[in-house]
Amino acid sequence: MQKQVDVVNQSPAPRVDDVLESVHAVMHLFRARQYRALKDGAQDLGHMEGKALGFFARNPGATQRDLVQHSGRDKGQMARLIASLRERGLLEASADENDRRSVCLALSPAGREVLTVLQKQGRQLSELAVKGLSADERQHLAALLARVRGNLESE
Repeated sequence: MQKQVDVVNQSPAPRVDDVLESVHAVMHLFRARQYRALKDGAQDLGHMEGKALGFFARNPGATQRDLVQHSGRDKGQMARLIASLRERGLLEASADENDRRSVCLALSPAGREVLTVLQKQGRQLSELAVKGLSADERQHLAALLARVRGNLESE
């Protein structure tokens, strides 16, 4: 029996002309399955926490302010998120040598381990998602999605 992930705000079948609803449904299912890999372990993270870990993996030594600017999220929300990640031992903090009021953040070994699990699960799910599509079909799908994104970014 297939586990039902979430049916809140989902219609039975997206309309053919509502492409973005289909994209949303696919990404919701992808993220739910990706983060399910952590639920059986010691860490149970949400999507934004995973995004923050990814940001600090790519930008070790970045600050909370850098994350706020990058994400466009509320400063208070990011402060709570970072505090939670630090309390759980997933982020380490050090004083900024140039500005002692600022705190530089980086992944801890436990944070790197969690991010590795998320990335591995993401790669596996990505392969599953396009299983049965030819290389040409994958390329065409990526090109179409890039055009949709470009349309939205141009406004």
